[in-house]
Amino acid sequence: MKLAYSTNGFTRVDLPAALRRIGAHGYAGAEILADAPHWRPGDDVEPIRAALADTGLHVSNVNANTAVCLWDHPPPEQVFEPSLSNSDPAVRRRRLDFTFAALDLAAAVGAPCVSVASGRTQAHVPPSEGFRWFADSLAVVCERAATLGVRVGIEYEPAILVESAHEAAAVIDRVGHPALGVNLDVGHAVCAGEDPVTSIERLGRHIWNVHLEDIRGRKHHHLVPGEGDVDFDGVFAALRRVGYDGFLTVELYTCADRAEDAARRALAHLAPRLGAARSERPAAVPPIP
Repeated sequence: MKLAYSTNGFTRVDLPAALRRIGAHGYAGAEILADAPHWRPGDDVEPIRAALADTGLHVSNVNANTAVCLWDHPPPEQVFEPSLSNSDPAVRRRRLDFTFAALDLAAAVGAPCVSVASGRTQAHVPPSEGFRWFADSLAVVCERAATLGVRVGIEYEPAILVESAHEAAAVIDRVGHPALGVNLDVGHAVCAGEDPVTSIERLGRHIWNVHLEDIRGRKHHHLVPGEGDVDFDGVFAALRRVGYDGFLTVELYTCADRAEDAARRALAHLAPRLGAARSERPAAVPPIP
């Protein structure tokens, strides 16, 4: 297992700059935020490829959970709409097109997977209907992903339609496509009242990428590892037991105003627990103080 860092923790700079800063800290990989301010469908991928080549970073995941960039006047928070579980076929079609573009991005930069979230169904829509539309949408997404050699990972999250390991597993079973798995966010498991070890054991063979952050008291606010209650030693041991050998992606979008310090402290807390040292390759650019 190797450590990566999500560019959604460096949203004060553009995507190539975010990648270079992550590389300078010594991470082996980076997750690309497929949303504003880092990417929009149709963006040129060459500056991204150049930054990856300069830093030697691998892409752990393309994060297409939110779709802020599709709104002319986005609200001051993360938004999941248009979602793949919306009752309106036109809305689902818009999100499908966005997800297809994220899959193309993943293929272009060598990312093994793209993460997607279910969104929230409208108040009048029974969850069972939302699950059906989400599963039907994912079946289409997975067919496209398979042609590109990319996997699709459901990220379950508090207060949205798919918010537990049980529900994610049910959707995976319903779709029944080998490209479909999970982007397992350990903090989200804690917020859902799950033991992350149990979640890992349940989803093990379907885990395509792992998000890491700390959580205190089941409150959904991403903290730098070491600031909360997550037992990372236990999490890493469980991942080893299920044979997971992919990336562990630190996701600290809450720390964009102190991105350098958060990236540095997360690596210092997690790397020794993996038995890993900082990368020995030279940094592409000096860390920003």
